[in-house]
Amino acid sequence: MSNFVPGNYDLRTALIFCYHLKKTVAESHRMFVEAYSERALDKSQCFEWFKKFKSSDFDIRNEEHGKPPKKFEDSELQALLDKNDAQTQ
Repeated sequence: MSNFVPGNYDLRTALIFCYHLKKTVAESHRMFVEAYSERALDKSQCFEWFKKFKSSDFDIRNEEHGKPPKKFEDSELQALLDKNDAQTQ
Protein backbone atom coordinates (compact mmCIF):
# COMPACT_ATOMS: atom_id res chain seq x y z
CA MET A 1 0.00 0.00 0.00
CA SER A 2 1.23 3.47 -0.86
CA ASN A 3 2.02 6.14 1.73
CA PHE A 4 0.26 8.72 -0.45
CA VAL A 5 -2.35 10.71 1.46
CA PRO A 6 -4.67 12.50 -0.96
CA GLY A 7 -5.68 16.06 -0.25
CA ASN A 8 -8.94 17.67 -1.28
CA TYR A 9 -7.37 19.01 -4.46
CA ASP A 10 -6.15 15.51 -5.41
CA LEU A 11 -9.57 13.98 -4.81
CA ARG A 12 -11.35 16.67 -6.81
CA THR A 13 -8.93 16.19 -9.69
CA ALA A 14 -9.65 12.46 -9.65
CA LEU A 15 -13.36 13.26 -9.56
CA ILE A 16 -13.02 15.25 -12.79
CA PHE A 17 -11.35 12.18 -14.30
CA CYS A 18 -14.34 10.03 -13.26
CA TYR A 19 -16.75 12.64 -14.65
CA HIS A 20 -15.01 12.59 -18.04
CA LEU A 21 -15.13 8.79 -18.04
CA LYS A 22 -18.93 9.11 -17.73
CA LYS A 23 -18.93 7.43 -14.31
CA THR A 24 -21.94 8.11 -12.13
CA VAL A 25 -21.59 9.81 -8.78
CA ALA A 26 -22.31 6.50 -7.04
CA GLU A 27 -19.68 4.65 -9.09
CA SER A 28 -17.13 7.38 -8.49
CA HIS A 29 -17.82 7.42 -4.76
CA ARG A 30 -17.50 3.63 -4.53
CA MET A 31 -14.12 3.77 -6.27
CA PHE A 32 -12.95 6.53 -3.92
CA VAL A 33 -14.00 4.55 -0.86
CA GLU A 34 -12.28 1.45 -2.21
CA ALA A 35 -9.06 3.36 -2.90
CA TYR A 36 -8.95 5.82 0.01
CA SER A 37 -11.44 4.45 2.60
CA GLU A 38 -11.97 7.10 5.30
CA ARG A 39 -10.11 9.75 3.28
CA ALA A 40 -12.65 9.59 0.44
CA LEU A 41 -15.01 12.44 -0.29
CA ASP A 42 -18.54 12.09 1.10
CA LYS A 43 -21.15 11.05 -1.43
CA SER A 44 -22.89 14.41 -1.00
CA GLN A 45 -19.61 16.20 -1.82
CA CYS A 46 -19.30 14.11 -4.97
CA PHE A 47 -22.84 15.13 -5.98
CA GLU A 48 -22.01 18.81 -5.46
CA TRP A 49 -18.83 18.60 -7.55
CA PHE A 50 -20.59 16.69 -10.34
CA LYS A 51 -23.25 19.41 -10.39
CA LYS A 52 -20.51 22.02 -10.88
CA PHE A 53 -18.88 19.94 -13.62
CA LYS A 54 -22.21 19.58 -15.46
CA SER A 55 -22.45 23.38 -15.61
CA SER A 56 -18.95 23.44 -17.20
CA ASP A 57 -17.32 24.75 -14.02
CA PHE A 58 -14.15 22.71 -13.56
CA ASP A 59 -12.49 25.03 -11.06
CA ILE A 60 -11.68 22.73 -8.13
CA ARG A 61 -9.98 25.26 -5.88
CA ASN A 62 -11.54 26.16 -2.56
CA GLU A 63 -13.79 29.18 -2.82
CA GLU A 64 -12.72 32.23 -0.87
CA HIS A 65 -15.26 33.15 1.76
CA GLY A 66 -13.65 36.40 2.80
CA LYS A 67 -13.61 37.98 6.21
CA PRO A 68 -16.79 39.12 7.89
CA PRO A 69 -17.28 42.88 7.88
CA LYS A 70 -16.03 44.77 10.89
CA LYS A 71 -18.73 45.92 13.26
CA PHE A 72 -16.63 48.86 14.42
CA GLU A 73 -13.63 50.84 13.32
CA ASP A 74 -10.26 50.21 14.94
CA SER A 75 -10.09 53.85 16.05
CA GLU A 76 -13.37 53.42 17.93
CA LEU A 77 -12.04 50.31 19.65
CA GLN A 78 -8.81 52.04 20.58
CA ALA A 79 -10.78 54.99 22.04
CA LEU A 80 -12.78 52.56 24.17
CA LEU A 81 -9.64 50.82 25.36
CA ASP A 82 -7.97 54.13 26.18
CA LYS A 83 -11.08 55.32 28.03
CA ASN A 84 -11.48 52.15 30.10
CA ASP A 85 -7.86 51.11 30.63
CA ALA A 86 -8.47 50.88 34.38
CA GLN A 87 -10.80 47.92 33.77
CA THR A 88 -7.99 45.84 32.28
CA GLN A 89 -5.68 46.19 35.25
